[in-house]
Amino acid sequence: MIPDWFTERRQMVETQLRKRGISDKRVLDAMSEVPREEFVPADVRVLSYRDDPILLNYGQTISQPYITALMAEVLQLTGTETVLEVGAGSGYAAAVLGVLAARVLAVEIIPGLVRMARENLRRTGRDRNVEIVQGDGSLGYPAMAPYPAISVAAAAPDIPTTLLRQLADPGRLVIPVGDRGDQELRVVTKEQGRIDYRVATFCRFVPLRGGEGWQ
Repeated sequence: MIPDWFTERRQMVETQLRKRGISDKRVLDAMSEVPREEFVPADVRVLSYRDDPILLNYGQTISQPYITALMAEVLQLTGTETVLEVGAGSGYAAAVLGVLAARVLAVEIIPGLVRMARENLRRTGRDRNVEIVQGDGSLGYPAMAPYPAISVAAAAPDIPTTLLRQLADPGRLVIPVGDRGDQELRVVTKEQGRIDYRVATFCRFVPLRGGEGWQ
């Protein structure tokens, strides 16, 4: 029997997001709108709305819904921004950000995931303002910098200096930082040349690969 995806999505928003403190109506609406099941591998699609990350090919994952929503919320998007996403994965988080921002540029280092994300976005009609490019996301994407918002979906040993340089002033960056096992999700703000950060939560992401990630 085909699951009732609409009902599962609504329950996910109510039980996993709203009850955990996600309160931005635009974020809740975006999470209600984007069909997560279309970004999950077909053989595990039944797991789409569980409160867990889901394994993709190439040893990568799609984050649990709460983390996707939290990362979107802390960026405080208004709908006018160009967002840089590092680590596109299956394209799900980029699709959510695409509802919240004017444009999303997602950089993915694994060619197979680039193809997967592009196809998922095309099939769901979410590619109107979301572009997936292949490259070393730890080095950002200088051609369109600076970015008022940057979201990094892989764990770095420290905040990449290149991404800080590509962050607009004012701007916000969200990134998991720590060792390969456990990290803290940092929300970095740049304003009038000053850079500060706070910890939104503790988390566990796959390692950020590339020149300013894990070698």
